[in-house]
Amino acid sequence: MRLLYVIVGVVVGVSVLNAPAYGEEERLRDAVRQLSVARETNVGYDREKFQHWIDVDGDCQDTRAEVLIAESRDGTTGGCVVATGEWFSYYDRETWTDASDVDIDHMVALAEAWGSGAKRWTGATRKRFANDLRDRRALVAVTDNVNQSKGDRDPAEWMPQYGQCRYLREWVAIKLRWSLKVNRAERRRLVELAGGCRNKSLRWTPARVVYR
Repeated sequence: MRLLYVIVGVVVGVSVLNAPAYGEEERLRDAVRQLSVARETNVGYDREKFQHWIDVDGDCQDTRAEVLIAESRDGTTGGCVVATGEWFSYYDRETWTDASDVDIDHMVALAEAWGSGAKRWTGATRKRFANDLRDRRALVAVTDNVNQSKGDRDPAEWMPQYGQCRYLREWVAIKLRWSLKVNRAERRRLVELAGGCRNKSLRWTPARVVYR
């Protein structure tokens, strides 16, 4: 196995979802330019190759529940399986109180990650990516049908109706955090969108990526 660390500032340890794991700060447009360009293909993709929604800390609440609890504006009910709370979906500016109306969106979808480099990762690395609670931008509570409309598309193919600069920053941060590549159309679109998000910057800390 080959172990790759991308050195970008100082790695900061944080507890689960207490704070974002951010390192060096970059202007958004400069951060976009750091993304490597490569052809993407999803040949061989299977969602089961990413072991997702696990109980990371053994408290009976899986990754979905952890995100729902962290993002709720009010107390949650349901214990191990969250039932109610109050969630604001910034993609469409809707608020929900029933957890069944809320999806947890992988900012960079699993299929997109596979084609962008995750196919070369070990299973353990894919598992960490699918359950990344150390950077709160990786997993986002949003309206279920909006998440379903996004599917596995990148910003060249889909953007939320609202919060586009925030979405762009989060997308770029997660791609950089996990050393994921972009295709040419995606890169062009990211550069274009970054031009409309002036004076924006982002911070990220690289994740531990192990290649097969």
